[in-house]
Amino acid sequence: MALRLSVSDLDAGYGAVKALQGVSLEVRQGETVAILGSNGNGKSTLMKCVTGLVRPTRGRVTLEADGKSHDLAALPAEAIVELGIALVPEGRRLFPKLTVEENLMLGAFRKSARSEIGKNLAFAYEAFPVLKERRRQLAGTMSGGQQQMLAIARALMSSPRLLLVDEPSVGLSPLLVSQTITTIGDLKKKFGLTVLMAEQNFHQAVRIADRGYIIVHGEIAVAAQSVAELNANDIVKKLYLGGIA
Repeated sequence: MALRLSVSDLDAGYGAVKALQGVSLEVRQGETVAILGSNGNGKSTLMKCVTGLVRPTRGRVTLEADGKSHDLAALPAEAIVELGIALVPEGRRLFPKLTVEENLMLGAFRKSARSEIGKNLAFAYEAFPVLKERRRQLAGTMSGGQQQMLAIARALMSSPRLLLVDEPSVGLSPLLVSQTITTIGDLKKKFGLTVLMAEQNFHQAVRIADRGYIIVHGEIAVAAQSVAELNANDIVKKLYLGGIA
């Protein structure tokens, strides 16, 4: 069941403000691809274009799955979820007055995931034991790290084939950032997920990424085919590694 996400010459923005310009990238089945860049450079807008939350003004977003090609830019968000794409949004976006388990159940919106609720719930609790302990607790009363676990687990409830993770390190301590990134990597390996992760913490992201892109002012400045290639790039050295380009 081959899977490939392709973004080609994408422009997108908000009114007169252009957030993305000419962005092209791809994610192949089984990869973890990192979109790296500081705040305000368009990473979240790119994620929203893939999930149908922002409509591009130019370009294509295509998902190839099981021999079929789907134009994501022409589909509503709920149809994109049905194709097996799940988003862990920046800032977690939980329902704070619902319990942990109620938030998880809302993640099982995808029709094909509804018959697997029991299995996916057991998996979520296995991956994040603290969520099982706190399943009756209101989500809004949990710590930031626990809320991030819940946001990831909620996405997994949809039985995704492609998991989008937007800025998982935001608002977390360095230790929790490391633990969260490690967990994403472990989940990908254990369950064969394909992952596209937007992250500003370069050093943490490349621990689990197969390759990555650097986005600067809404444009792809670096497209590397491996982490080694990323580390050797002059722009990366200047922005992240303390070198001189």
